Amino acid sequence: MQDYFKTSNAKFKVHNAKPIMQNYQSNVTDLPNPPPSTHLPSVQTPHVNHTSTSPPAPKACGVHVKDGPVIKVGNLNTYVIGSYMDYRFRKKQIRTIAIIRRVEQVEYSCVMCCEGRNVTSPAEYTIHSDHFGFEYGTATITCHINSPCLIPTHVAITANEISESITSFLPVRNRDVPAVFPYEFTICISVMYDYKNVLNLVESMEMFRRLGAQRVAIYKTNCDSDTQKVLDYYVKRGFVEIIPWTIKEHIKVSSGWKDLSSGQLHYYGQIPALNDCIYRYMYQSHYVALHDLDELILPLKVKTWTELLPELEKMYGTTVGFEFENNAFPFTAKAHTDYEQDKWKNVPGTNILNYIDKVPNIPNSFNNYKVIVSPRLALKATVHGLLETVNPGPSTVRVSNSIARMYHSKYFEYPPNTNLIRDDHLWDYAKDFIPAVSKVLQDCGLIKA
Repeated sequence: MQDYFKTSNAKFKVHNAKPIMQNYQSNVTDLPNPPPSTHLPSVQTPHVNHTSTSPPAPKACGVHVKDGPVIKVGNLNTYVIGSYMDYRFRKKQIRTIAIIRRVEQVEYSCVMCCEGRNVTSPAEYTIHSDHFGFEYGTATITCHINSPCLIPTHVAITANEISESITSFLPVRNRDVPAVFPYEFTICISVMYDYKNVLNLVESMEMFRRLGAQRVAIYKTNCDSDTQKVLDYYVKRGFVEIIPWTIKEHIKVSSGWKDLSSGQLHYYGQIPALNDCIYRYMYQSHYVALHDLDELILPLKVKTWTELLPELEKMYGTTVGFEFENNAFPFTAKAHTDYEQDKWKNVPGTNILNYIDKVPNIPNSFNNYKVIVSPRLALKATVHGLLETVNPGPSTVRVSNSIARMYHSKYFEYPPNTNLIRDDHLWDYAKDFIPAVSKVLQDCGLIKA
């Protein structure tokens, strides 16, 4: 691994940015402006001149270009999600996140478009170990780049025997590495499916902002119209990126574990989406947080991730991801109405401020922790943590629950004799949080001013 990636987790501030790659020459004028950490300015929609004829479909090396997010590979039971340049190793690679039928034995080829001509090379692939027994699993397909093909613009993954007859290319992302990270923290959300908890969505977004997140990537299958209003609001302000997640059009996805839910792929395709998000933001974000919309990783001794992460790196080092203990706050517990908001009551969802009693964790049992990690460390991610990183040794370290922990607020039943534990740390954010949520709901037309 090259030296500049050994130090890529050094302390970083957006407003006092350090270069991502010291020897990399980039066109800084092409970079997006880093969004401020506490404000969401409106973004003007550019005027579009509509004509009677549609623009021609893009082509690369004379072949049509498709831009995902789920593309079937010929007649194979293989679906590619996204292809990304990877500069972390001595020889450059293209890594493609894919979904593969595990029993199918295939030898793949990479057909790369390089300066107007096709270059073909063998591909290597691995199926990630966390497939939970389902027919399909997440895979990484690797194309090694050799001269004279220095930086391919597009790639097609094919079976060896048909590499000369490709019908479409996929763009290669991350070809240009910015001089500084556009985002300090990006949250990867997978997957939004049949979503309609509007209040919880706004509450989560406003808490994410207060913690220091500057980008939220949501892999979305479907939601109701009010949820879409909220998503549009945050997309317009540059805070949210929506990646359409259409895997159910190709594969029957499960809604739970294999013994409880039928399907060919684990939980709506959650794991391939998480892995795609890591590579999508590999050179765009200093850190990525891999958790769900109903989960909040809260520091206990400081208020923001911006303050927390440098301290964690001092304590635990820069070569691991950080695990945060899960703590479950059931909506079936008694409501505490200290911060009840009458004007929110007709908005679908549940006010998380009302539920501050948590179920005690069972010692020595598995905990559904989630992680924050530098994406440049990660090779393979799973629901709870990382399967593989670029460094030998442990991939993650558990952060002490006296420093930070995760607050998971949701509907679930717990044993009737459980002695719940009060934890009202969420209320420490209420003063700024409540008016911010109300403003978004008003701006989206969901409550009156």
